[in-house]
Amino acid sequence: MVTAALNQELLRNNSPEIQSLKMEMWAGVECTVNRVGDRFFNQLERNGHGTRLDDLNLFAELGIRTIRYPVLWELIAPNGLQNANWSWADRRLEYLQELGIRPIVGLVHHGSGPSHTSLIDRNFAPELAQFAQAVQQRYPWVELFTPVNEPLTTARFSGLYGHWYPHARDNATFICALLNQCRAIVLSMQAIRQVNPNAKLVQTEDLCKVFSTPLMAYQAEFENERRWLSFDLLCGRVNRKHPLWGYLCWSGVSVAELEWFLEHPCPPDMIGMNHYLTSDRFLDEHLENYPHWTHGGNGRHQYADVEAVRVCAEGIAGPSVLIKETWERYKLPIAVTEVHHGCTREEQLRWLKEVWDAATSVRKEGVDIRAITAWSLLGSYDWNSLVTRVEGCYESGVFDLRSPKPRPTALARMLRDLATKRTYDHPVLDVPGWWHRPQRLIYPPVSLCPTDVGAHPCVRPTDVGEIQSKISQSPVPSPQSPVPPRSLVIVGARGTLGQAFARICEMRGIPYHLLCRQKMDITDPISVDRTLTDLKPWAVINAAGYVRVDDAEKEPDACLRANAIGPAILADACAIRGVALLTFSSDLVFDGTRAAPYVESDVVSPLNVYGRSKAEAEVRVLKVHPTSLVVRTSAFFGPWDEYNFLTIALRTLASGQPFLAAADSVVSPTYIPDLVNASLDLLIDGECGLWHLANPGQSSWADLAKFAAKQSGLDVSRIEACSMQALSLLAPRPSYSVLGSERGVLLPPLENAIDRYFHECQILR
Repeated sequence: MVTAALNQELLRNNSPEIQSLKMEMWAGVECTVNRVGDRFFNQLERNGHGTRLDDLNLFAELGIRTIRYPVLWELIAPNGLQNANWSWADRRLEYLQELGIRPIVGLVHHGSGPSHTSLIDRNFAPELAQFAQAVQQRYPWVELFTPVNEPLTTARFSGLYGHWYPHARDNATFICALLNQCRAIVLSMQAIRQVNPNAKLVQTEDLCKVFSTPLMAYQAEFENERRWLSFDLLCGRVNRKHPLWGYLCWSGVSVAELEWFLEHPCPPDMIGMNHYLTSDRFLDEHLENYPHWTHGGNGRHQYADVEAVRVCAEGIAGPSVLIKETWERYKLPIAVTEVHHGCTREEQLRWLKEVWDAATSVRKEGVDIRAITAWSLLGSYDWNSLVTRVEGCYESGVFDLRSPKPRPTALARMLRDLATKRTYDHPVLDVPGWWHRPQRLIYPPVSLCPTDVGAHPCVRPTDVGEIQSKISQSPVPSPQSPVPPRSLVIVGARGTLGQAFARICEMRGIPYHLLCRQKMDITDPISVDRTLTDLKPWAVINAAGYVRVDDAEKEPDACLRANAIGPAILADACAIRGVALLTFSSDLVFDGTRAAPYVESDVVSPLNVYGRSKAEAEVRVLKVHPTSLVVRTSAFFGPWDEYNFLTIALRTLASGQPFLAAADSVVSPTYIPDLVNASLDLLIDGECGLWHLANPGQSSWADLAKFAAKQSGLDVSRIEACSMQALSLLAPRPSYSVLGSERGVLLPPLENAIDRYFHECQILR
């Protein structure tokens, strides 16, 4: 067995013995309990884990053996240690022990303690230490602790930026909050080790990196030094020679307070490095290039503070650089303790894989990195507003909570494979993440000097083409072989849905072939076989079909051939090749006799030829290719075509003409970008069977037209509500075809979708 000391020595010498030890995959539950005013924002309440013990079984099935897990002071003992309620922690820690998963117990996660204390209360540290000792006494087998998560980040958000309690915006409060938290860590570990001398400190911090223009280099250098401050304090490094000693004293800290940390060093047993794609910042005095909400200053200069990835041509520092910087500074074991990306599924996979590969690579260079942590197992809520508002903005994680029970995403398979020492592959990993692609640049791009690794000056090229060239030449993750990226096939090049898939795949970096009928006729088995053999897609999206509902009454054979026979032929060919298939059905498979939204298991009973063709397609496709994904949707609208209901209605009203719309037919209007993005996520997740995807909400056609007209400032009185019968449509329609779901509600509410429709239309004008 390799001892800790020998382990570090072997790593320094790049020993084959230590390199043979595989990195671990850890996981964590987003458990922030922060305070805004007098209100506590509880992620465990939002994500439901507080009442779902069975989640632990799902975590164990991933193959992980270490988890960052909360036993939070604010929740266990909000009214004092003497009134603590341990029942929640008792049951869960006991179950983790049964499952063979060791917890890294967190005591305060972006919090400020119970309501009677705060980050700037002198009692915060000793009281947390008392709680920490009580935790260790109650659970003597626990050995890994994070008493305070990200103390520097929490101090910035609470004392410097005013986001969280006590909502201050000054250096004195920031430093007070930071020192209080670091003192709490030291005292907590002392108290814990009185009970268990073998207890280990796993200390986390978000190690962002700051870049700048030449003028702002002094500010960037300061912030790049400040990012280490919590670790420096704990390691007993902040002495009179420390670069920030003068700043700390200027902020009102006494020499005695600083020397206390020199006298009571508490270096982490493992440094927990957290890093997000938006963590790296860029400072620029050219305010005119950036939106007003990015503007700020330091009393000496006004400058914009923006995400570096959105402006720096060479991109962000990246996980390899940050891990090596941390190692060179401290020479202590490292774990990346949070890896999360609130984005589309393939980008989540790409980011986790990139951090894993970076850690694997630097290990070979002698860096003692032990683990990567898939953070946000259950996702997170409202971090887009830094958890200052409750808006319901959910970012899924390894599991998606928008289903009746946590649904494993593609990240779960990746985690399982990496945790059990297997390799993981998915076609979407053939393309680098958006943070490496040119479209990430939303501000005038800047290029760093060749020697720059952080806060040194930048130059602003005048030739944007030169910048794009640099991006294309810069080293980014890529497949090891020269084989082109694996692609999917989209059928239906001339249709609204096919065009939307192509547009969004372009945005998401998913290679595709968009095929018209001349390229592949899905009703011709020979054409299908030839095309799939030639293109070798990893998945096929069937966005083609007969869409003229009324004409179908006169052309039933043509409708059946395009909508049922063709998809079945395509499904058979995909099944033979082991290729995933996504195809679409309709709300018109139902007869409208229900008074509540239809769900996937409801019996179909179509009223018209078009609906019968779609119902037949569902049966045929799932019979020959049971793992196909069949999405029922309804009345879709989008900003990119001229023929959807909303666009036609608004165009008609804008021309001064009346618009006729049915008031007795209630549907689920569905925003095409939402439909396409959710369908792609499900496809990447490997979901199959019937899914209903529609924006939650319902409306008659007449009410939908009125709402859109009102939002556009058009004359609502020109909308003439009528009955479906008065429209003299050939094909009968259900009076009610609203779609709900028993599998998961993945799309945002209808009102939100319509707002985004108008916003996108304005951009395109």
